[in-house]
Amino acid sequence: MYELLFWKYLEEVYLNHHEVYEALLEKQEVEGLETLPVQVILNRINSVFSKWEKVDENSWQNTTGKGAFQVITTPQSIKIDCYGTEGTTMDKLVDVLEEFKCPLYDPQVPERYDEMSE
Repeated sequence: MYELLFWKYLEEVYLNHHEVYEALLEKQEVEGLETLPVQVILNRINSVFSKWEKVDENSWQNTTGKGAFQVITTPQSIKIDCYGTEGTTMDKLVDVLEEFKCPLYDPQVPERYDEMSE
């Protein structure tokens, strides 16, 4: 499994990314994060992956190739667990969340890919 996590800071707020990650995993509310349009984001993911089989409300499986992913949400975050998913698929997921100004936090590295990190 490969984990991708996305959230959006309130303007002029910048917190320890790993501490935010750990709090979001515990489904805690984090002061300084925006509330996300979760259903709109899920609808967008569903649209981008419309050719994939929707296994349940928050899970997709590639019927013509490798991979599957599950989306787990809180009001402030989108976590995507990827199973055997190719890099190009993960890039598409990152691009979808970028549309909502939610940069990727990759806990495997660990690094957050936003303009503040560069």
